[in-house]
Order: sequence, then structure tokens, then C-alpha cells
Amino acid sequence: MKNILLIALLAFCQFALAQTPKGNGQITGTVVDSTTQQPVPFSTIALTNPLNNQPVDGTVADEKGRFTIAKVAEGEYQVLISFIGYQTKNLGRVRIEDRRDQVELGTVLLSPSVQLLQEVTVQGQRALVEEKVDRTVYNAEADETNKGGDATDVLRRVPMLTVDMDGNVSMRGSQNVRVLINNRPSTITAGSVADALRQIPSDMIRSVEVITSPSARYDAEGSGGIININLKKNNLEGFSLSMDGSAGLRGSNLGINGSYRRGKMGFSLGGFGRGGYNIRGEFENSQRSVRNGTEFVNRQQADTRNQNLFGRYTLGWDYDINKNNFINASVQFGTRNSRVRQDGLFTESLRDGVFAGSSLQNVTIADLSGNVDVNLNYTHNFQKPQREFNLLTQYSRNNRTNDFVRNTLMENDLFTGTRLKNLNDSYNQEITIQADYQTPLAKNQLLEFGGKGIMRKVTSDFRYLQADGQTGGFVEVADNRLSNVFNYDQNISAAYLSYTAGFLKNYTLKAGTRYEYTTIAAQFQNTESEIQIPSFGVIVPSVNLSRKLKNGNTVKAAYNRRIQRPSLQFLNPNVQAANPLNITIGNPELGPEYTNNFEVGYNTFVKATSLNFTAFARTTKNSIGPLRSPVGGDTILTTYQNIGQEDAYGFSLFTNVNISNKLTLSGGTDVYYAVLKNNDPNPLFNAGNQGWVPSLRLFGSYNLTRGWGLQMFSFYRGRQVQLQGVQGGFGIYSLSLRKDLKNKKGSLGFGAENFFTSSIRIRNELNSPLITQRSTNTLYNTNFKINFSYRIGKLNASDGPRRRRKSINNDDLKDGGSSDGAQGAVQGGGAPAGGAAPAGGQPPAQGQRPAKGTGNGQAPQGSKPAEAPTGKPANSQGN
Repeated sequence: MKNILLIALLAFCQFALAQTPKGNGQITGTVVDSTTQQPVPFSTIALTNPLNNQPVDGTVADEKGRFTIAKVAEGEYQVLISFIGYQTKNLGRVRIEDRRDQVELGTVLLSPSVQLLQEVTVQGQRALVEEKVDRTVYNAEADETNKGGDATDVLRRVPMLTVDMDGNVSMRGSQNVRVLINNRPSTITAGSVADALRQIPSDMIRSVEVITSPSARYDAEGSGGIININLKKNNLEGFSLSMDGSAGLRGSNLGINGSYRRGKMGFSLGGFGRGGYNIRGEFENSQRSVRNGTEFVNRQQADTRNQNLFGRYTLGWDYDINKNNFINASVQFGTRNSRVRQDGLFTESLRDGVFAGSSLQNVTIADLSGNVDVNLNYTHNFQKPQREFNLLTQYSRNNRTNDFVRNTLMENDLFTGTRLKNLNDSYNQEITIQADYQTPLAKNQLLEFGGKGIMRKVTSDFRYLQADGQTGGFVEVADNRLSNVFNYDQNISAAYLSYTAGFLKNYTLKAGTRYEYTTIAAQFQNTESEIQIPSFGVIVPSVNLSRKLKNGNTVKAAYNRRIQRPSLQFLNPNVQAANPLNITIGNPELGPEYTNNFEVGYNTFVKATSLNFTAFARTTKNSIGPLRSPVGGDTILTTYQNIGQEDAYGFSLFTNVNISNKLTLSGGTDVYYAVLKNNDPNPLFNAGNQGWVPSLRLFGSYNLTRGWGLQMFSFYRGRQVQLQGVQGGFGIYSLSLRKDLKNKKGSLGFGAENFFTSSIRIRNELNSPLITQRSTNTLYNTNFKINFSYRIGKLNASDGPRRRRKSINNDDLKDGGSSDGAQGAVQGGGAPAGGAAPAGGQPPAQGQRPAKGTGNGQAPQGSKPAEAPTGKPANSQGN
């Protein structure tokens, strides 16, 4: 009732203003949630006469919680701040000494309302999923089921996102998403988003922003959208140290996070490590190809083992020079090591139905990487509220080693005893400078513009070595197509302009445009041959419109254009042939994809239930897709070309229900209809497919007595449509019990995952006039684990407001998903060349193959790609 009265009071202020003497005084501040330290957008600020409580003036905070009451006359006033679901804050008396006096109230903390159960319920729902003009925000820290996992587990709960068994993330069916961490890019995500997510503990994630319609301020990359993972930070003074971890049958993790702040300076230190072990599986593959009238059939099977180790370590520092100038810096180190073993890879070959030979091999794949990010940023706030300048710089580098060794244990007339080794060292280095400026034009209007430069250098050093028999030494293969150094330099210059306006009380418009110009220089070092890739520019507009309805409901509509540049995983010319029957090679001459996105959304609250609904349409041209063709009769060669067109139409529904003060359930569904085609005029290679792709999620928590709590989670992703086939669906579930320790300083818990089923089987199909493939990946993933956390130290509210940290967002490069042994073999519609399957169920082929399924089965035009040594005599290749 207080909130309703205060809103009415603010409305009455408009009449009172006409009766109140005007001045040039000004009152400013920022409204922040006292529990999450996040802004409370659109909160109500009322200025009243302290003698009779009559309204004098008032305003509404912007989407960042900031507010300004201008033209305040001399005198003494009372400031009241409120928002639905929060207790009204009375700041007491504020005095304007003269007509030009400016009063800065700093950060004003609003506490969630505890007076009425209904208000608490509404606030809890709002805290879980929030709708903003250009994004949907999932507040992970408000979800009690996010304990003891990593970012992969959190993203499976987020509306519009799906995560496969390998950790590859899709937004509305598109894997062309850019993942940021605290609004920062990292070269570790340029190598593999899935691996980067495994380095982030779920307990450290504050919120996940699904930016389906990025504004002009963001890079043009990420045709599917942008995912920003905000880690927990504190704006309080004092010292705090926390530790959390878990130990289970298939993996363990340990994390330590600390912070220290006194006055103007603050430090933070965090570390997280996770090890995976006892990850076992099986793989079966059957493929058929036809060449020159001869039918080749190959059957393969293998047992798989996977071990991995991930780590992430961050040191942060920030300093408030004075009330208008701030600097912050951070250094982050990350590591990711994965080793995959395929034991007893048995291959049987037939020609026109007649047995032609068999082999037995062991394959070991090592995928090791380390990255470093260094950031230094400066912010200047002008006297005028919301006028701000930022200068952001970043150095980022990722070093990676991706090797395999293939040993033949059994041979006959078809297979020789040749051992094969591939060594591939690569790095991705980026230097970025960015400048941003924003200024209010009038009340509820904001203008933003800026520029950015990215200098990217990518190098892939690859070699093939061969050895005869089981004891001979390895000798490098003298072929520049198999042993060479590939250099790829890319420079991007960008400028943007964005305009935000609130009008007609409840409408918000955010529109802008961005221009990016890209130059590329690529060459092979050993042959000194350059690849001619033309420079290109692109204009990417964006428009976002939202309207707030009664009771806080929101409706919004958006359009944006995006591009997607290829990353090293698509460009790398290294021939990946861990499996001699499935070979993958990148294409250095790839161009970008172009995507148009359309979206409408609506969210509402009905008693104890919140509902979020969005519908979308997406069209992509010049799509990067795998091209598969038979070579040598029985071998499938996969490379990449800009040949596809992809359309998707779908909707997302998410709901959160507070059944009682103890039981909360959340869940939703994402459904889209995919239309894929490559428009190839050759009927042998022309391909197309279409169909529905659903996914479901359900999770909840039940608070027992005396600090005990029960959490559950389940997720199902249906069969995915690929250009030449389908990728099988899968489901996972978990149940955990937790006990909070005294004063909630820590907790102990026990969790069980997939305990009713001993394994997950994913079946995939690939069909074309020349190639047929069927594969089954089996993952043994039943797991039991113990979780624990504990923290020491004490934090107190600081005297002044903490400043928002801004950081660089390199929202570019089309990523190929996981690249360790858990990489999605299933992504290409079967056991792809050079790609491994879900963890524990890897197919024989592994490498850096990105997860994408739009191939047409046709090899690229021009010269035939180099084929890696296969250990077969020349006369075994067929006609």
C-alpha cells in the first residue's frame, strides 16, 4: 500500500510543481538493491515538504538506477525512494543551500520488502528472470539449485539457451553466439566456449544476460546473440575469503575467492580448478560411400577414456582517483588440458559387399591450452549526471597444442603397421583499444558513440610425422601441405552511434548503427604463398522498443543485423586425421556470415507466477557449413565453405512459480522450426532439411527445516535437424541435498546425477546421394558427489558509491564449440571427420572441428586438399 500511495504522490507532484518556486539546485543519486548490489531500474523518487509531507517534485530512475531532480529551489526537503517489492526508503532531510547547490546522495540501498508475503513473492520472481529493452537477465544467485557445478550447469537453466552434452551453447538453435565474462571477451573463448565455461564455478555467477538484440555499442559479431556472464563482485569494504568445492565419482573441483577493500582502493583474487576423471564411453560408426560405381562400407567401434583439468585465476584492482575519475585493472590466467584415449579402434572394410580388410589401432589425443588476459581501463564522470567517458585497453593471448598419435596394433593386406603423429601448435593474440562517450541530451534521452580497434594475429604451426613398425623413429613428412606454418592477421576498425529515449511515460527506444571495416592478410610461411582475401565493410543497424504495462508487465520488439567471422577452428589448414576414415581440413579463404534477427517479447506476473514469452525469426546467408565428400573411395573428407542458408522461427516460454514460502519451481521450453538448404545446382550435392527442434527444462528447490534444503534439475534437448541428417537428443537430471552451517558461513551437500540410467546413448544420421553414416555415442555419466563451501571475513557498507566497471567486448569470431575429447562429434550429423563425441563417448576422429551441421557433401572447387598419411598402401584407395 505504501508503494501505491507513493506512486500516486509522485503523479500529484506535477500539479505541485506549478505552485513551487523554481531554482537551479540539483539532487542526484543511484538506487541499488541492498542484497544483490545491482541497480533498481525505474524506481520512484519523491521530493516532499518535511513540514506537511506535501509533494514538491519527483522523478523516476533510469534503467541503471540513476536519477536526477533538477531545478530545485533553496530550502529543506524530504527524499522518499520506493519500488514494488522493496521497502520505502526515507533519506531524511536534504538541504539546498543556494539556487545552484548540487547534492549527490551517492548509492541508496533499497531492501526487499518483508512486510507482506505477496510482495516478497513478486520480488523473488523478478529477481530470477528480468526483461530489459534489449536482453533477458537470469539472476543465478537467486536460484538455490545452482550449487556445486560450473557455468555449463547454470546456462542450462537460462531461457532461450540450450547446452549439449559437450558444453556447446546454442541460443534459439544457433551456436553463433559470443560469450563474455563480466562484459569482457577472452582468447580462451576464441578457442572454445565450452572449455571456457568449464573454468567458471556456478557459485561465482551472479547473473547471465541473454542479449538477443545487441545494440550498436556491441561488436557486430555473434549472429545468434551475446551471452554475458556476470561474476559476483562486492562493493563493500572489508575482507572476505570463501572456499567451495566438490568431490565425486567422475570429477572434483576446488575454488577460492577473496576480496579486500579500504577507502578508495580494492583488490580481488580468485582461483578455480576442476579435474575430470573416470569418464568412459563407447563409440560405434557405420559409413557407406560410393565412388566410380564401387560401394565402400566401413564399420568402426572403440572404447573411450577422457581426462581433463581446467583452471582459472584472476587478480583484480580498482582505484577511485577522486569523485570523477576511476581506474581498474585485472590479470587473468587460464589453463585447459584434455587427453582422450580411444582404445581398440577396430575398423572393418568391405567393397561391394566383399570383405577387404581390418585393423586395430590405439589413438591418443592431447589438447592443451593456456591463456592470459590483461585489462587496464579508465573512466571519467563529468559533473552532469550520466555524462561519461571510458578508455578501455586489453591484451589477450591463447596458446594451444592439439596433437594426436595413432598406433596400429594389427595389420593385414589392407593396413600397414605405420604409426602417425600430428603436432599442431597455435596461438591467438589480440590487442584492443576502445573509447566510449555518453551524454544525456534531455530528460530520459541518452546519446552514446565511440570507436574501437582490434589487432588480431593467429598462427597455426602444424607437422606430420611417420614411423615404420612399432619401433622405428618418427620422420617428418616432406609435404608443405601437411607440414607448414599458417599466419592469419586480421585488423578491425569500428565506430558506432546509439540513441536511447524514454517517451510517453512507459516507452523506451534504443536505436543505433555500427560500421566495421576488416582487413585480412594470410600466408603460408614455408612456401611464402599469400592468400588473397579482400577487405570488407559492413553496416549493422539495431532497433529495440519496449513498453511497460500495468503491474510491471513488459512488451518489447527488436530488429538487428549481425555478422559472424570465421575463427581458427574453421580456418586452420592442418589436416586432422586421428581417424583415417574421417579427415577434416579448414578453409583459410572463408568469408563472414550475415544474419537478420527479428524478435517480440512479453512478460507478466499473475499472483505467484511469472511468465516470460518471446517469439523470433532469424535468417542467415553466406552460412559457413561443412562440406563432405568421399575421397579415395572409403574416406570422408570434411572442409568448410560459405554455401548455406539457414532460417529459424520459434518461441521461448519460461515460468517461475512460488507455490509456498518453501517450494519454488521454475521451467520452460524453447521450440524452433529450422529450414536449412545449400542451393547447390548439382543434384548429387544439393541438400536441404527442415523440422521442429524442442528443448525443455525444469528445476526447483524445497526449503526444509533447520537449514536443510532440497534441489532438483532436469533438462531435455530434442533431436536437432542438420542439413544432411539429424543429431540425436538427450536428457539429464540431478537431485541434491544441502545443509547450511551456523550463521550461513558455509554449507555441506550431497548430489546425485543421472542415477536412474547407467548411460546416455545419442544416435546420429548423415544422408546424401554419395554418403550414408550412422553413429552411436554412449556416455556413462551416473555420478555421486559431495559439495562444500565456507567463507570467512566481514564486509561492511562503504560510505560512497562504487562505480560501474566497463570493459572491452570483442564480440566476434564464429566459435566451433568444445575442442577437447568431449567435443561434439554429433554436431555434424554423425561421427564427423576430426570431431569427437560427447565426453566418454568419443568417436575415433578428434581435433578442432567446430560444431556446425550445414554441409552439402561437396568438396571445394580447385585443387584437392592434402590427405594425411593413412597407413594404407596406395593400391587400397580404390578406383
